[in-house]
Amino acid sequence: MKRHLVLAVVLTCSLQPGLWAAQTAKPQDTAALDAILKKMDEASANFHTTQADFEWDTYQKVIDEVDDVKTGVVYYRRAGKNIEMMAEVKKVGDSAASAKPFPEYVLFAGGKIQLYEPKPDRITEVDLSKSHFDWETYLVLGFGGSGQDLKKNFDVTYQGSEDINGIKAAKLELIPKSEKVKNTYSRIVLWIDPDRGISVQQKFFSPQGDYKLAKYPNIKINEKIPEGVFKLKTTGKTEIVSPVG
Repeated sequence: MKRHLVLAVVLTCSLQPGLWAAQTAKPQDTAALDAILKKMDEASANFHTTQADFEWDTYQKVIDEVDDVKTGVVYYRRAGKNIEMMAEVKKVGDSAASAKPFPEYVLFAGGKIQLYEPKPDRITEVDLSKSHFDWETYLVLGFGGSGQDLKKNFDVTYQGSEDINGIKAAKLELIPKSEKVKNTYSRIVLWIDPDRGISVQQKFFSPQGDYKLAKYPNIKINEKIPEGVFKLKTTGKTEIVSPVG
């Protein structure tokens, strides 16, 4: 269970699964989708770094409310052929207004996800290199990933445009091609800035009707990020645990 919780921290995202129906794509929708995917390809080719504020909201169907809100700053950078991510979670609560300081850090690098909790001074580490699935595609979804990556891993449809923080964002619905991923997220919605080719909002739906909504205001692209950002500031007594399953 802890393994899935660590992954869920990063894979952060209403309609219930099953209440939507596939529709035949209109020619203009196909053209709009192709344009957005091409823009994402261009953004991926020129990607070096991204920094953004975030708010991650988790909705639980069983209680019919958002029961967890995390806010902070997330960083991405290209490292060779791979992309690394660090999320600094600064506040945690049941709403943005009531969130309390509760720092924790999530690092994705070298094929591993590490969740560091200063209290109780513990790292929970998941080795993704042993997985038969390319989790990096999901962990960097909309930040450095290309449009061709989306088409490879999802059935993608264009759902029009919506205003997100003053940006007329293209709304893309993604249905995972992997049955393994569908067991976790039956569908994903991305809102893509059509000018920059990056995600400004994401929503991940579980088969049970829960969802995770990730909002990314104040995005900065290809600006210098200090090297130390991508290192966990642990102590000599930090415990490292690796959950199984």
